[in-house]
Amino acid sequence: MQPLQAETERKRSIAFLNWAHAIDHFVLLIYPTVVIGLELVYQRPYSELIALSSAAFVAFGVFSLPAGWLADRWSRRNMMAAFYIGCGVSMIGAAFAPNLLWLSIAMFALGMFAAIYHPVGMAMLIEASGAKGRTLAFNGVCGNLGVSLAAGISAALASWISWRAAFLVPSALCIVTGIVYLWVTPDDRHQAKSRVSKPAVSLTPKLAVLFFGLFFVIAITAGLVFHVLTIALPKIVDEGIAGAVPLAIVGTIATAVLVCGALAQLTVGRLVEAVPPHVIFAAVTALGFAGNLWATYATGLPLMIALGIAVAAIYGQVTVNDMILARYTADAWRGRVYAVRYFTLFISAGLAVAMISLLHKGGGFSLVLGVNAAIALLMFLSTLGLVLLINNIEQRHAVTQPAE
Repeated sequence: MQPLQAETERKRSIAFLNWAHAIDHFVLLIYPTVVIGLELVYQRPYSELIALSSAAFVAFGVFSLPAGWLADRWSRRNMMAAFYIGCGVSMIGAAFAPNLLWLSIAMFALGMFAAIYHPVGMAMLIEASGAKGRTLAFNGVCGNLGVSLAAGISAALASWISWRAAFLVPSALCIVTGIVYLWVTPDDRHQAKSRVSKPAVSLTPKLAVLFFGLFFVIAITAGLVFHVLTIALPKIVDEGIAGAVPLAIVGTIATAVLVCGALAQLTVGRLVEAVPPHVIFAAVTALGFAGNLWATYATGLPLMIALGIAVAAIYGQVTVNDMILARYTADAWRGRVYAVRYFTLFISAGLAVAMISLLHKGGGFSLVLGVNAAIALLMFLSTLGLVLLINNIEQRHAVTQPAE
């Protein structure tokens, strides 16, 4: 393959992956926005209706494991095509669901196909970009924009047309993208056996257990903090501004808060060129704890600012998280390693939905955010432990490298 052609294909692959990341987060947050309007349609309380989204978020975590395994052993390109088309078909099913049972089934299917992106797409992005900070940061921004736009666009479609339209419009985009992706992207099944099987920095068995053990705790806590904020955000905004504005305005405010995450990721993408990623990791998780703690006691405009800080932190850590993990895992195993990471990260979404439902019923969003702040503190302390461990690993690595 000619260098120019290879570079064109590399850029095209990254562009599709960026678009996929935006879609992935967008489609999963349609229901948490339109559910506010469904309270009137089905005459059910928010605490009951939001629990229906558990099907999607549980599938989102569980199916990341087989997705990563299939991608490494079969084809990353074909798995991404299944992601696009599968999400589109699932949303059509949600849009035409005749009752809440069928809506739950469609949401489960949506979560299953949406689970493909993170273990597969991130492995492809690391391979295509060489784990460059700015590329990973921009990809993270695309995912953040998907989250950010989900609230505003879904609320607008639900208000102007119907809640079913909020699923149908993005379903068409997904299916068209999947068809184009298969058309312009070459088959990669022949590459499965030729991927690099050695990481940039090798770990001893003891260090590997400590390293991935800390990542496991960080993934669980980050998943809980992330999903509590993103799933509950429209309702937090709705209650935090006294519930006196239309749904479309609630969605717009929620979108503005989530844009803070995009700005944070762009900033982090540049900072990693001058500051070690694990140091930035600790700093942003500390900021996340502070933002969640402040949000517990704030109302009105201060609450929106506190939420902006918390959201900026939870998104800012994603870029450095992926860079650190990529350095210590081989490309041949990366799909499976990311699958385990995202399994632990996203399986917590089901726990987050249950937590929101239970705590909101018992003490409102002050209690929900208070518990979230405690989880953010545990994440920060785990990150501090990871910083100390990585310093030790890098010192050992430097000693074992031959002198130039």
